[in-house]
Amino acid sequence: MADRMPGGAPGRTHGAAPRTPPPTRPGPASHAHPRDLAVQAAVARGLVGPGEPVAGLLDVDGIRRSAAELRSAFEEFTAPGTPVLHAFAVKAASLVPVLRLLAREGLGCEVASPGELALARAARVPARRTVLDSPAKTRAELREALALGIAVNADNPEELSRIDGLMASAPSTAPIGLRINPQIGGGSIGAMSTATGTSKFGVGLRDEGARAWVVRACLDRPWLTRLHAHVGSQGMSLKLMAAGVADLYHLAEEINEQAGRRQIDTLDIGGGLPVNFASDAVTPTFRDYAALLRSTVPGLMSGRYGLVTEFGRSLLAKHGTIVARVEYAKSAGGRPIAVTHAGAQVATRTVFAPDSWPVRVAAYDVHGLPKTGAPVAQDVAGPCCFAGDLVAENRPLPLLGSGDHVALLDTGAYYFSTHFAYNSLPRPGIHGYTAAPDGTVRFATVRAPQTLADLTAESGGDTPDALRGLT
Repeated sequence: MADRMPGGAPGRTHGAAPRTPPPTRPGPASHAHPRDLAVQAAVARGLVGPGEPVAGLLDVDGIRRSAAELRSAFEEFTAPGTPVLHAFAVKAASLVPVLRLLAREGLGCEVASPGELALARAARVPARRTVLDSPAKTRAELREALALGIAVNADNPEELSRIDGLMASAPSTAPIGLRINPQIGGGSIGAMSTATGTSKFGVGLRDEGARAWVVRACLDRPWLTRLHAHVGSQGMSLKLMAAGVADLYHLAEEINEQAGRRQIDTLDIGGGLPVNFASDAVTPTFRDYAALLRSTVPGLMSGRYGLVTEFGRSLLAKHGTIVARVEYAKSAGGRPIAVTHAGAQVATRTVFAPDSWPVRVAAYDVHGLPKTGAPVAQDVAGPCCFAGDLVAENRPLPLLGSGDHVALLDTGAYYFSTHFAYNSLPRPGIHGYTAAPDGTVRFATVRAPQTLADLTAESGGDTPDALRGLT
């Protein structure tokens, strides 16, 4: 099979982006899982193959379904008329077409950098549905957000003082909040725990004098109308997340009581709903969390406050698949090893912290069909040039051979946003798909594969003699 892109375009080296392929009907497989249909169709169309040995696939119907489940969960438990903005955490899938799809499903964007804000604007997400969170906002970022009317959550007293100056010189009607760390403890993944006693995020509410300072800071600033806390993330329990939201709610009640009016009118409760990476089951659900919030903090959803959420991983993870070609099959020490094109460059967290970020691996044959056969314990290795580049170790799978394919499941969130450019491996293409009941699969390119020409230019290829004048 020639190393060419779909439609006859040359592969990576020549820089041609693939055209959106026509619909593919893999055959009479209406009973098959949409993911299996998509993998087979991707292999048939050459989206994954010798010329493009790794690619990402996104289930568009699944993404829309998750967005609908989020909206309906909060609609069920909040009082009619309660303003609720679900702002998708852009860091989880920093892809403009994905942000645009979610915007069409009624979601906004939570951004944490100038780049993420630029992506949200490119997706035409309105400023009024955008929230800026970051622990290191520059004056220029703050000035831009306030001028655009984007909601800003100040992270610390110094940043709030900076906003004071900007508001004095150019008053803004943008919603402004203060991020609180309720300091209720961490979860099972330390690096993902945002509410520990020494977390870098927000104002530590249990630090000496902090609560009184927060109350005073709000009372002195009539334009400070929001409070924000982000307690959850992978490894956090729902009970702990709800406890953090309860602390935020009670703080708002205290501020409003002392103000003698409804100064705090909106609570941003963050996101961070954990994801089940062990099976296809979606647990916990958005409804589980909304029901727990309603029972733990009854006043939260009574209509007293507008709400903002910032879910990311829980919206996208289940709807992404990384498909990679097995280049070689070998063995060492009696253990089979499948050397593939999916490793640390696309699954960085899984490779470096496999206990915290395990990934399911599915085996497919040379045609992209689910592979059968007795499970054999084997390693699934990536292409990076270090020994630990393994996405699965001693994993029972049908024995993989050269030309087969592996799929890393539940990789719709973060895996497509956090490419690790080790060994100058190009970023893979990402393709959205829909799979009809009759087996017809349609693809649209979300992000074209990075070409070697693009990669070389990023690495100073256009200025090879830039250092000569310094020697």
